[in-house]
Amino acid sequence: MSEPTTTPVVGNSASGDSAEQHDLGQKRGKGGNWNRPRGDHQAKKQKMDRRGDRQREQEKQGEGRDTRRKTDGPLVADEVRQPKRKVACMIGYCGTGYHGMQLNPPQKTIEGDIFQAFVKAGAISQNNADDPKKSAFMRAARTDKGVHAAGNVISLKMIIEDENIVEKINSHLPEQLRVWGVSRTNKAFECRKLCSSRVYEYLMPTYSFLNPRPGTVMSEKLLKDGTSPDEEGKKYWESVAADLESQGVSYDEWMKRACIDEIKGEETKEVAESEVKTDSKTDAATLEKIKAVERRHREEFRISGERLAKIREILKIYEGTHNFHNFTLGKAFKDPSAMRTMKSLTCSDPFLIDGTEWVSIKIHGQSFMLHQIRKMISMVALSVRCNADPQKLIPQTFEKARINIPKAPALGLLLERPVYDSYNKKLQGEFGREGVHFDNWNDQIEAFKHKFIYDKIYAEEKGQHVFHAFFSFVDVFTGDASFDFLLKQGITKECTTDYMNKKAKEEGKEIKKLEEDDDEVANEQNEG
Repeated sequence: MSEPTTTPVVGNSASGDSAEQHDLGQKRGKGGNWNRPRGDHQAKKQKMDRRGDRQREQEKQGEGRDTRRKTDGPLVADEVRQPKRKVACMIGYCGTGYHGMQLNPPQKTIEGDIFQAFVKAGAISQNNADDPKKSAFMRAARTDKGVHAAGNVISLKMIIEDENIVEKINSHLPEQLRVWGVSRTNKAFECRKLCSSRVYEYLMPTYSFLNPRPGTVMSEKLLKDGTSPDEEGKKYWESVAADLESQGVSYDEWMKRACIDEIKGEETKEVAESEVKTDSKTDAATLEKIKAVERRHREEFRISGERLAKIREILKIYEGTHNFHNFTLGKAFKDPSAMRTMKSLTCSDPFLIDGTEWVSIKIHGQSFMLHQIRKMISMVALSVRCNADPQKLIPQTFEKARINIPKAPALGLLLERPVYDSYNKKLQGEFGREGVHFDNWNDQIEAFKHKFIYDKIYAEEKGQHVFHAFFSFVDVFTGDASFDFLLKQGITKECTTDYMNKKAKEEGKEIKKLEEDDDEVANEQNEG
């Protein structure tokens, strides 16, 4: 008789389940105890809750100690842990002497000094002092080397229990860098991402809009192209020539000079690599006479209403959404991020500072790329100086052809304020908190602007003639056809960077590159 076959139990048999669980439990070393009673979990949770309550009570009484280890340092065992709050920190600064806003070790930057002041004042704990990211540190707008800000915003998690924290932070900062105030926000606040728009201001002397000096390369190109100086420019240079003549300097002697020897420095070297030398036949005394006369006439120049209207006309062309790939570094025409929206651009009436006439240009846009504002300002001034057709030229810059627009001096640029209209409505409506703005410190900010920003701009221009040097170098540039887009035909193939680079390669010459700053972060395209 054959032996009976054994059929395995399948399904919900109690004996089958028990045997299978026992085998699995032994196999995995669990002793079959997979389903621990629920009461054990609850007891453990209650025990952990009680431990947490005791720890929080100790911290409240100052007994708790933060013994967390820094990423690359020893234990900080004696620091009392304090609550951190998400805040918006309103700041202002004069950018002179700094390599921009953004942290960029080992360079001296605005963020570097502010972060260290936060640590010294106790607004950031020692355990978080080695890395700003631990405090969710973020800026609303990045500014370049030498650029100022009457108002900028930093968002971070900060210890604000001390009601005098702002005063303590400022005590660790130089006078040219101020914290205006701190405002509580919701936890999700990120000052750059939630910023609706930014307002920048650019100050420049009105003589920057004068036609090129007679005898310069640009002046001769314009004459050959059939573009003569306008009536205002013609009278201005005739008065300079007459003044020189009265002091014994003939027109021919004046024309012998290739350029005023004040042209120097980084702002002009980026425009052209060629050196400009004065005629050896012109003696030092004559040079000094020419420099003094030209300087005096620049200071005495007063812009006409017609020229001012043209500036405002060109600024209006920028308004709206356009492709600004020509106004920054390394942006391709098809890159979606090159599209930027400008809300408004205005030019003030002229005003006098120490005898020199200035104008203030306000640019209000959603966001800006690296060097964008300075190149926009440069394009406006060059168009006015060379009597270009702005309605033709400016729209061409939004098209595919790549040209080299020189960037105007950083000296005149300052960030006035970031704007948080949309966020403020939500913050006030849902959380009942005051919005992120600078209204509470208007008087302090105005005083700071005049003492540390405006006065420094005016003094530096008066002493170093920065704007004069920049535009003079453009006028005498002989390197290639980089600035031929200012002629009647506008942007042509011959003045595009692709064409000039190809031509230089064929001729075995060094390929001309768009200007770059070694001290700026190349891949950081957002200025603010």
